[in-house]
Amino acid sequence: MDVDVGLVAQRDNERAQALAATLRETLAADDVTVTVDDETGTAIDAPSAPVSAMGSCDLVVSIGGDGTFLFVAREAAGAPLVGVNLGEVGFLNAVPPEAAVEAVSELVATLRTEGRVDGTRVSRLRASGEGWHLEPALNEVVVHGPRRGRGGGAEIEVRVDGEPYTSGHADGVLVATPTGSTAYNLSEGGPLLQSVDALVITQMCATESMPPLVVDADSEVTLHVSGTERAWAISDGRNRRPLEPPETVTVTVADDPLTIAGPRTNFFDALEKLE
Repeated sequence: MDVDVGLVAQRDNERAQALAATLRETLAADDVTVTVDDETGTAIDAPSAPVSAMGSCDLVVSIGGDGTFLFVAREAAGAPLVGVNLGEVGFLNAVPPEAAVEAVSELVATLRTEGRVDGTRVSRLRASGEGWHLEPALNEVVVHGPRRGRGGGAEIEVRVDGEPYTSGHADGVLVATPTGSTAYNLSEGGPLLQSVDALVITQMCATESMPPLVVDADSEVTLHVSGTERAWAISDGRNRRPLEPPETVTVTVADDPLTIAGPRTNFFDALEKLE
């Protein structure tokens, strides 16, 4: 079968752009249709397209850190994604740069023989309110007051499947996937989730805090915000929705999971890099 591969390099990263150029040359020599993102195309003088146009590719390669991976996962939703790690930790990027050509070539060979690539399907979160919703989050959805810190929180009531869990003043509340448990959730004192189909709810600097709560992945989490004139709902730290409390934000698992192709990150090796 014909194979279309998208390559996205971390912005303003010459090392990532050089690796994208190497991958493009190698794949093109193997009769693979290759498209790079617009910025990389300018840097390496290659045909390019917006990352948002890569959702129909058979495979998309993210070259950079976890931030680049999250960006590509959001923009190229629908395509299997493999990450080449140029960052420090790399929970999402399992392929080291020196193994990138071999790993991507093997995935292309699998696509040609089997018409698909094996991978890990990971959940994303959908945050919605009355008449709106945010783009799905791979890591977490956060609801917080007008700002973090003194005088900037809100009253937030948390319910799980309609049952009250906690309420009170807090900087915010986050709902994380297992993938996102190692990100913002961890920095706020939430638990790590490894190979568990669940969600974790973590308060952020609550006046009277409750322990972080792990719930079933099919749970519906509602966050009712009040006690402030302005608040925010945020998906993966980028997509932001201003709220005018009182408002309720509903968080559920999205219908469209992400397929992470290629080798899996060694969870415990990545944890060691956090120390």
